[in-house]
Amino acid sequence: MTITIYTKPDCVQCHATCRALDRKGIDYRLVDLLDDEQALHHVRAMGYQQVPVVQTPQEHWSGFRPDKISLLSASAMPA
Repeated sequence: MTITIYTKPDCVQCHATCRALDRKGIDYRLVDLLDDEQALHHVRAMGYQQVPVVQTPQEHWSGFRPDKISLLSASAMPA
């Protein structure tokens, strides 16, 4: 599963999201929107104005969402 976190430096909610994913053992890649103009356009095209924006193969959301992270963790567990 590919998870991308669109972020900016010194973002408290971004750090909380990364820590929660780390605790659950979920891999992700970070994209700094200040360094990647194409990613910034992508995030804005999805309708977001704040970070973090988390994008998975099935969905995307903005902000620190422990409920969504828990669902990701549950879906990553082998049946």
